[in-house]
Amino acid sequence: MYLAFFGIAEKPFAITPDPRYLYLSARHADALAHLVYGINEAGGFIQLTGEVGTGKTTTIRSLLARAPKNAEIALILNPRLSPGEFLLALCEELGLGADDSSANNTKELVDLLNRYLLRAHAQGRRVVLIVDEAQNLAPEVLEHIRLLTNLETETQKLLQIILIGQPELRKLLAREDLRQLAQRITGRYHLDPLSRQETAAYVRHRMRVAGATADVFTRGGLREVYNVSRGIPRVINIICDRALLGAYTQDLHQVPGPLVRRAAAEVFDQELSPRWMPLLIGSMAVAVLVGSAALLWRFAPARMAAGSAGTTVATTTLPAATAPASTAPTAEPSATPAVAAAQPPATTAPLPTFGQLLAMNRSSTDPDTAFAQLLGLWQATYSPGTTDGCTQALAQGLRCLMQRGSLAQLRMLNRPAILMVSDDAGTASQVVLRALGDNTAQVQIGSQSATISVAELTRYWFGDFVLLWRPGGKDIRDLSAGMRGAPVRQLREQLNRWSGGSSNASTSDEYDGSLVQLVEQFQRANRLTVDGIAGIETQVALDAVLAAPDSPLLQPHAAQQASTRGS
Repeated sequence: MYLAFFGIAEKPFAITPDPRYLYLSARHADALAHLVYGINEAGGFIQLTGEVGTGKTTTIRSLLARAPKNAEIALILNPRLSPGEFLLALCEELGLGADDSSANNTKELVDLLNRYLLRAHAQGRRVVLIVDEAQNLAPEVLEHIRLLTNLETETQKLLQIILIGQPELRKLLAREDLRQLAQRITGRYHLDPLSRQETAAYVRHRMRVAGATADVFTRGGLREVYNVSRGIPRVINIICDRALLGAYTQDLHQVPGPLVRRAAAEVFDQELSPRWMPLLIGSMAVAVLVGSAALLWRFAPARMAAGSAGTTVATTTLPAATAPASTAPTAEPSATPAVAAAQPPATTAPLPTFGQLLAMNRSSTDPDTAFAQLLGLWQATYSPGTTDGCTQALAQGLRCLMQRGSLAQLRMLNRPAILMVSDDAGTASQVVLRALGDNTAQVQIGSQSATISVAELTRYWFGDFVLLWRPGGKDIRDLSAGMRGAPVRQLREQLNRWSGGSSNASTSDEYDGSLVQLVEQFQRANRLTVDGIAGIETQVALDAVLAAPDSPLLQPHAAQQASTRGS
């Protein structure tokens, strides 16, 4: 209806996930890079979460458009299925022609998948399963998905799995009965809403893609779009579409702030007060207080005079015997200590809080700066504007571990990490945790290094972190009973060193009962989940315990060894 009026070729704010309209904010670009990395790397799970409407599905569509030619992707959009139905849907997505009756025979479906995956691997093809709305997966279906990652060769997993969902997915995977699956997640990423500047750039980007040659939304209109949408792309689309329609009906070729607010009121079906209304109410309150203070000041001299007169009368009525012999000499010395005591001690200016430091260094708490600092601790380099930090780390023999956890978990893993924090204004920032004591933490905030209390850190940090570690080989995967190979032998050698075993200790490459016991002993000593499986967390913790003294650690190496032996 309004296309010709604004000189555009198509509706710029349709809510369908068209990859052409994907606006790559810093967070969306990182998310897409992680997904592309997940397709190209073998093994484990990749997890992408975000609030409703933050662009997860559009990111998936863009991923499909950028997938390498040797990748075969199975996309499941409706995961509310039983385990058998889910496996059947996967087979249908891969074109395996499984019969509907096979939904009752999961073993037959798994065997069919295994044969297909082996053929694809022999032909050099990658098979990737993407599950959208994964927060709706039943726990028993998730367990079957985990078992699919056991389909592997001696060197790599045959199926890469990407789970996309709302924040509830993180809560689901944090369940105790799903901890084995959680340990296999090699990459986690969360999409935040757009900032004020990104919201304006997002609106302009979509208008340009639709064919606009000039700005249609005024600066005030763009500010109001952010105020009413809070940076959620889907809400931005709905409000902007309604605002364009409203401008068309009023014969306005530009969309101002009040029109955006009226459009949002229609969308939300409620009246939205102007942004200046709270300021007006606050100003009125200040005016009332100032007026009251003026009245008090006007009448204060009379009250003070009355009070002085009352004091004089009371003094003159004291009995003469109680009056001091000489008031002049004693009044001055007695008053001097009182005046000295009333004077406040000299104080220095308080140090800025963690929140203030974040606000002061907001321009230098971006992912590029954080990865450059973290890689620098490992004597590695980072080049901004090329590939993402984890890909650059991989090229230098390092691996990323991206998780949502706690300071206790970071203390156990004992490696410097990038923490995703939010300042008092809700702006996301990345800082580097360099050291962690019992009650304090040393963080790198842009160019500033600060020591803050653990309590203050946890106020701004909600658990998302990225740390680096240096594995002994390229084949990184969960190791469990019954497996064989060089990674198993290396694990046994590391555990023998940790336990102080003799030089004649076994160096078998089989994950047998004795190795299970060693793994459980290490996990118990380091407060890990005791399951006898050497997952990524266990391997990272073991690597930190055995690290060389010059390797970057959160706690001194000697203290770490002492705490391990004493636990």
